[in-house]
Amino acid sequence: MLKLSGVIITYNEERNIERCLQSLVGVVDEIVVVDSFSNDNTKSICEKFEVTFIEQQFLGYIEQKNFALQQASHDYIVSLDGDEALSETLRNSILMLKDNWQWDGYYCNRFNNFCGQWIKHSDWYPNRKLRVFDRRKASWKGINPHDNVVLHDPKAKTGQLKGDLLHWTYQTYSEFNQKTEYFSSIAAKAYFDLGKKASIWKIVFNPTWAFFKSYVLRLGFLDGLNGLVICIQTANITFLKYTKLRELYKNLH
Repeated sequence: MLKLSGVIITYNEERNIERCLQSLVGVVDEIVVVDSFSNDNTKSICEKFEVTFIEQQFLGYIEQKNFALQQASHDYIVSLDGDEALSETLRNSILMLKDNWQWDGYYCNRFNNFCGQWIKHSDWYPNRKLRVFDRRKASWKGINPHDNVVLHDPKAKTGQLKGDLLHWTYQTYSEFNQKTEYFSSIAAKAYFDLGKKASIWKIVFNPTWAFFKSYVLRLGFLDGLNGLVICIQTANITFLKYTKLRELYKNLH
């Protein structure tokens, strides 16, 4: 029977971390928490559980998650964020892998809770994530803050697990607005570092397309007011990302 390591990165997750840890108990053989020096009760809550708690200055989302992978004792990983938890069905699916691991990695659907409502449409569901994998064959990649696990071999085989990865996102509109500002700044800087440009066409077209795709094509309107809020913010974060990117180039001169 293979052994699993649960790996989590945290920063000020006192609202969610206990639920996250509890969902891993009985599924994984160790839990590793890499914390960016939280100033709330995250650490004291983690200490109630049998976890390896490591404090590490934040390196960036991708870099921090790759650092966390290397702290695990086992190669087979279940990777969560502090505001996520395994559903009971997903717990059982992962437990079955201990006797029957077949692929290099496994996807699950992430089910997002926004302001108390489970969002079933737009770009938010099914929000497929590769979160159970062999770390020898995968790593975190992407463009900050949009990180994802990528298998090194393009021909690698993956499976799909039954059950949802439950994700408690923003619980107020104000929090959503603040994070939109924060993440758009990170994305703009990442694009700038990669030499990407922000044409007027991108500033106009990309947000418009992002809204139309999520609200109309992916049925975001079926989630009511919160669906509309999410799709507007999807467009807004795209708009802010490119306008901030343009500003970064302007500030060079």
